[in-house]
Amino acid sequence: MTVNATPTSPLSTQDYIQLEDQYGAHNYHPLDLVIEHAEGSWVYDVEGKKYLDCLSSYSALNQGHCHPRILNTLKEQAAKVTLTSRAFRNNQLPLLYQALHEISGLSRALPMNSGAEACETAIKMARKWGYKVKGIPENQAEIIVFENNFHGRTISIISFSTEAQYKDGFGPFTPGFKIVPYDDVEAVKQAITPNTCAVFMEPIQAEAGILIPHAGYLKQVAELCKQNNVLFIADEIQTGLGRTGKMFAFQHEGIQPDVIVVGKALSGGFYPVSAVMANDEVMGVFHPGDHGSTYGGNPLGCAVARTALEVIRDENLVERSATLGEKFLNQLKTIHSPHIKEIRGRGLLIGIELNTKARPFCEALKAEGVLCKETHDFVIRFAPPLVVSEADLNWAFERIKKVIESFS
Repeated sequence: MTVNATPTSPLSTQDYIQLEDQYGAHNYHPLDLVIEHAEGSWVYDVEGKKYLDCLSSYSALNQGHCHPRILNTLKEQAAKVTLTSRAFRNNQLPLLYQALHEISGLSRALPMNSGAEACETAIKMARKWGYKVKGIPENQAEIIVFENNFHGRTISIISFSTEAQYKDGFGPFTPGFKIVPYDDVEAVKQAITPNTCAVFMEPIQAEAGILIPHAGYLKQVAELCKQNNVLFIADEIQTGLGRTGKMFAFQHEGIQPDVIVVGKALSGGFYPVSAVMANDEVMGVFHPGDHGSTYGGNPLGCAVARTALEVIRDENLVERSATLGEKFLNQLKTIHSPHIKEIRGRGLLIGIELNTKARPFCEALKAEGVLCKETHDFVIRFAPPLVVSEADLNWAFERIKKVIESFS
């Protein structure tokens, strides 16, 4: 049967699901609700049911859905100029550069669109730095990466994934990456050679199930990098911009990476904007024609990103994440169930690891009005917008407790 959508015959949830299944690629396994509009921490489906969003589009919505300030910027800038390409200058890009410098402490930035593009940019930059500055022999550069990493879906990035499904059918793969265990300083130390140009890591492995390394680990890795003239690259796409109770997750250990990669919440969910930040010596390896993007640094994206950063600052979202995250985590730890293996988190990035598949729990929570998603099969990830209220988190906790404790 073919479903026809017309303005006078609104479709049901099942109609939309059928259309998506009929005409779309089956590369996702979403929960079966169809969101029609959203505001703040809440979303509404086409049947009018209300849900608390506890995923935030994988932390892209730290500022909440449809934040009015960011929306107003989007409208105003879209009426002026949206795209110039980098063939010409625009009046929004320099201001975004300045804002990124202020939050990172690094002198230069290079804007892209998606997080995966920014990670590819960081890889290219690290390799060229290795050849032009460190003096690694041509085509011999190595980048140390980590088991259970997630940096995106491009061919180069999946080449160093340890998730079998991400690689199945997509070879041949890009060489030049050395994979070591996460949270193992000695493994990093043993992997470094004269040809190592960078260590590329997530300060917290979000997609892997909210895996938090032991205290001091990031500092020890950063020190190894400094001792061996190796770049320390922090992928803060999911963990940055307030998600863990600091502007960046690496700040919990008081370190300064050589390179920081951001995306997702950089635009508050309105527009794909990402960026790579580094100091002059590292960013200086790029010359005109070396790398680029037609949409990277476009005035619409830059204006949106600037306002998204201002919202994080003006609404104290970093502090809110730290305070509310600690309370929510402590609440969740009071849940008693034989299904729970471990509960861990930092700020409003929290995972409940189960000893059984997490998908049925997420489906049951959806029925209770709480939206979350399983990751790595056995972990329920909770990452609500940082604008969420304490009352809303209390409301969610009661439903989470009910579902987990009553699950058979």
